[in-house]
Amino acid sequence: MAFYENEEDAFLPLRDVVFKQLREEILYGKLKPGERLMEVALSERLGVSRTPIREGIRLLEKEGLVVMLPRRGAHVAGITEKQLEDVLEARRTLETFTVNQCCARITRSRFEELKEANKRFAEAIESGNLKDMADTDTAFHNIIIDTAGNEKVKEMLMNLKEQMFRYKYEFMKEMQDTSRLVREHEQIIDAIGKSRSDRAVELIRMHIDSQAIAIYRKLV
Repeated sequence: MAFYENEEDAFLPLRDVVFKQLREEILYGKLKPGERLMEVALSERLGVSRTPIREGIRLLEKEGLVVMLPRRGAHVAGITEKQLEDVLEARRTLETFTVNQCCARITRSRFEELKEANKRFAEAIESGNLKDMADTDTAFHNIIIDTAGNEKVKEMLMNLKEQMFRYKYEFMKEMQDTSRLVREHEQIIDAIGKSRSDRAVELIRMHIDSQAIAIYRKLV
């Protein structure tokens, strides 16, 4: 395999390159929840020694993407229904705050960015590229979060979104009418453009909850 995906990676310590590679494989579902991370196998596959593999796995553990089990080694972290419930509740609370703040702070240029982000999301859906779909959906929500202007809330949301990313990816993979998400985004954009914070809050809550229901179904 071409281990260095871009020129920037060639200048990173090997542990960071391993971390980035395994992190992407976890987030995009190539490495499944509960799957064991075997140092020898990963070393052979990635073409590096076991030391950067071990160090990369430790970094993933710090991010909550890997768990170390006694006498069983490193495994891709799963998530229980209770953990998912807690993450969703926190995300719902924080994103309703950010969309409310966004309505008050939105500028014309940011509003155009939001529309353009949804256009890219629609194009990703049209192409059927799941990675692009997940990335452009995240980019859309990140504009709202950035516009809200609260760095501490942004930091908490970035952490939550990472925990949710794998499940959102699987949700999009199985969703029959992904174009519905574009329409939901359009409604949110319209509410933000009209400074209707109450409507925007209601829509973002419904948007999150509809995805949550599908993810719960996948877990049980």
